[in-house]
Amino acid sequence: MRQTSFSVTTAGAGLVEITDEVADWVSEGGEDGLLTLFVRHTSCSLIIQENADPSARRDLETFLARLVPPADDPSQRWMTHRSEGPDDMPAHIKAALLPVALTIPVAAGRMLLGTWQGLWLWEHRSRPHRRSIVAHLG
Repeated sequence: MRQTSFSVTTAGAGLVEITDEVADWVSEGGEDGLLTLFVRHTSCSLIIQENADPSARRDLETFLARLVPPADDPSQRWMTHRSEGPDDMPAHIKAALLPVALTIPVAAGRMLLGTWQGLWLWEHRSRPHRRSIVAHLG
């Protein structure tokens, strides 16, 4: 059993690929097991998604922005949690809809991801943030 944490700096809302950094850590032990990743924040998410064609990520980002617009959008007048700006409550909603933890099988120190699958942190806030992800391989 091993455990570590990764720090990810975001540039604001959007997807940040973390596949290579996680894969490097997983390969150090060369073991089999189950990798669990957990993001320690309430306004971002973790996903496994297409890592070849950037248009897939753009479409995902556009869809989620349309599904949960900022609090200053007229359709969101009902939102009361706005203490950190118009992206505050929408970020919490997005994180509630998407996973904050992932589980990935590992064999001989390699994550058993599909050909086009990558690991992504999805920042839901407009401003840059430093995010912490805990990794546990057991």
